[in-house]
Amino acid sequence: MKQSFMKRVMRRFCGERDGSVMVETVICLPLLVLGLVATWEFYEVHRYKSAREKATYTIADMISRETPGITDTYIDNAMKLFDGITNDDGANQIRVSVVRFDAAKNEYYIRWSETRGAGSYTDLTDTDVATAHSILPILGDGEDLILVESESDYKPTFKVGLGSGVTITTRIFTKPRFTGQICFEGSSCYQPPQAAPPST
Repeated sequence: MKQSFMKRVMRRFCGERDGSVMVETVICLPLLVLGLVATWEFYEVHRYKSAREKATYTIADMISRETPGITDTYIDNAMKLFDGITNDDGANQIRVSVVRFDAAKNEYYIRWSETRGAGSYTDLTDTDVATAHSILPILGDGEDLILVESESDYKPTFKVGLGSGVTITTRIFTKPRFTGQICFEGSSCYQPPQAAPPST
């Protein structure tokens, strides 16, 4: 009698379905929210990096088309343009350099290098690039290369395994388009733009 009563109670308990949805929700909802938050955060990192790649490419392309030369004001405005394209109030830094290759020594050297913004970048030196064959493309003897780099710190909104932040760096190479060399203000090859003659 006691045994059959226990069987009935256990059978009724095992067949009970009240509250099962609540249990599943309690188990699954946190995992679902975590998945959505992580997806959003990793998408945001990708968007952040993509915006900086586009901005870096834009500046490299812009400099490659210059013919009279580059000034301090030009680089300052390039930094403002970079901030404007990325458009997210991030802490950005850019470094613009012109590198030349010496085939006799099989070494690169710096024609000029300028850095703007706050970050870990400093102006490149000959020592930095002399043997950088693994990261710089093959050039002909005396050929110039425009190198534009950027660095930004991404601060995650949620803790999903990105730590306190991610440093996003980009590096774009291009060549001068309309002249053999891109000179910087104060260098021996720099020619200031000539004023247009007065019209008669």
